[in-house]
Amino acid sequence: MSDGISVAAPAKINLGLRVLEKRRDGFHGIQSIFQTVGLCDELFVTPLSEKNVCRINCAQMVLPEKNTLSAAYEACAEIFGGDVPGVEVTLEKRIPSGGGLGGGSSDAAALIFALKRLGVGISEDAAYKIASKVGSDVFFFLKCEGRENFAALVQGRGEIVEPILPRDDLRWILVFPGVSSSTPRAYARIDEKRACEKNDDIDRNAIDFEACDLEKIYRRPIKDWKFSNDFTSVVAEEYQEIRRALDDVKSTGALFCDMSGSGSTVFGVYEDASHLWAANQQLSGKWKTVSL
Repeated sequence: MSDGISVAAPAKINLGLRVLEKRRDGFHGIQSIFQTVGLCDELFVTPLSEKNVCRINCAQMVLPEKNTLSAAYEACAEIFGGDVPGVEVTLEKRIPSGGGLGGGSSDAAALIFALKRLGVGISEDAAYKIASKVGSDVFFFLKCEGRENFAALVQGRGEIVEPILPRDDLRWILVFPGVSSSTPRAYARIDEKRACEKNDDIDRNAIDFEACDLEKIYRRPIKDWKFSNDFTSVVAEEYQEIRRALDDVKSTGALFCDMSGSGSTVFGVYEDASHLWAANQQLSGKWKTVSL
């Protein structure tokens, strides 16, 4: 039996997030740039003598009985007919839950990588089948394997992932407002808002906008970024902590700031280490922060 292995599970930031109308399969289409950042969970995966068992330990939080790790393992066992080695997973949780940073999805992808290293013959096609049963962000994290800095244009429900050359000049501060935002609720709020909008004859799917425009914005100087996250206004309206965090990050002179994903993490982007340090000094007394 092989020794246990360790796999890092990075967080991601959304730069621009356009939510399209709901599709026939019940999912909304999206257009976004996903960018990994240096905040990571870590999985320690140890093989067990028995098969078809996944034991999960996490000291930092109480995981629900049904979670992304158990879902990924169960989907893998289903695809491989139940002949999957048992594992004990110790999750070192650093990415906040409900923060829009993709932590649960990244953990699921990391477990898939671990099972592959333990000898399970998970092909790219099988990995995508597992991802489809766990969560839309898992597709992106599957593409991150072995890459510390990774960015991609993400479309569809999240399954269309086109890697792009990542920038290495971005300095980030993450602010955690202390609230957990529900992704299904955030999508529902967008649907409700659009249904209530009157005298608005704009067809969102007909707007003259190409997904590749996001990459063009990404290449510009940070001060010229015109990214927009469709979730920000509806989620910040529900959670005033997020609105205050956005205002506070703007007050530090961040070249760009927004909410990541469906929330609740707020981030700022800076051009150099001195501005990042000053911003962290200003914000850390009021908020839980991470500078990267």
